[in-house]
Amino acid sequence: MKAFVMDGIGETGLTEKDRPEFGPSDAILKPTKGLICTSDCHTVHGAIGDRENLTLGHEVVGVVDTVGEAVSDFEPGDRVAVGAITPDWSSEAAQDGHPSQSEGALGGWKFANVKDGTFAEYVHVNDADGNLAHIPDEVSDHEALYTTDMMTTGFAAAENAAIPIGGTVAVFAQGPVGLMATKGASLQGAGTIIAVETVPKRQELAREYGADHVVDFGETDAVEEIMEMTDGVGVDAAIEALGSDTTLQDAIKVVKPGGTVSNVGYHGDGEYRHIPREEWGVGMAEIDIVTDLCPGGRLRIKRLLRLLANDRVDPTKMTTHEFEFDEIEEAFEMMDEKEDDIIKPLIHFE
Repeated sequence: MKAFVMDGIGETGLTEKDRPEFGPSDAILKPTKGLICTSDCHTVHGAIGDRENLTLGHEVVGVVDTVGEAVSDFEPGDRVAVGAITPDWSSEAAQDGHPSQSEGALGGWKFANVKDGTFAEYVHVNDADGNLAHIPDEVSDHEALYTTDMMTTGFAAAENAAIPIGGTVAVFAQGPVGLMATKGASLQGAGTIIAVETVPKRQELAREYGADHVVDFGETDAVEEIMEMTDGVGVDAAIEALGSDTTLQDAIKVVKPGGTVSNVGYHGDGEYRHIPREEWGVGMAEIDIVTDLCPGGRLRIKRLLRLLANDRVDPTKMTTHEFEFDEIEEAFEMMDEKEDDIIKPLIHFE
């Protein structure tokens, strides 16, 4: 089969690989649609260390090709989505309520981390009954694709932010995850949503997804403006959806004492992150800093698919470019360099 791989830090390309083998609880998926994520770019640049001949990708939907003998809920021909995070649901971490951390920190993140990812003509899915979800007839593959990472991660940011009904929230960065965090905050009942972004297309989408105000950090000091908007009180919750030291500090600076900072940004470089001492109440402002890694599993994806089926959200507005699988190298380079105002590139496998 054909696969798009990382072959060392900074090195990618299409290559030929053997079709994956599978065990009794596993499935083999034949992809129909995929999305490139900025975290794929982080991986190639060495954020999680060197990798050789590792198939990239973690956002995919498709058709079940083969299932192991112990798989009971799926069969060949089923149209399915698979979460970017595919935990082992029998692990101690999963039983302790943290499935994304099974087998150690980030261990539920298998695709393009500890095993081959999804940019291939066939994809291995572990614990198929736990990690696949049937796509309803009324939901397109394109729509369903966004449940696998962008929706589940962005919505988790809002869920973890403990936004009270009618409360205030600032969402730092309006990339795909930030945009879904903005939409998630709206679905959670936030009274005022402040999006922080400088790219015009992303600002526009932020408003479409529910932002009441957009702060352009390229034109003004975002912290000062947010504090002014809130009469110096600060917001109930701040969401960090970029993964930078500056935005994490800004999130802490604008959240009020007793509030929550919800981080879903991928901090892909540097050794440390800094906490602003005074705004942190010299360690005693009762500010919670909460993190999450892309909740997965059949139940989670099934719920997100229900939102799509009932027209609660249209994530396909984030798709700015489309490519055939043979063009994936060009798509990856554009995503890496953020060329042509790219937000999400859609890959067609067939």
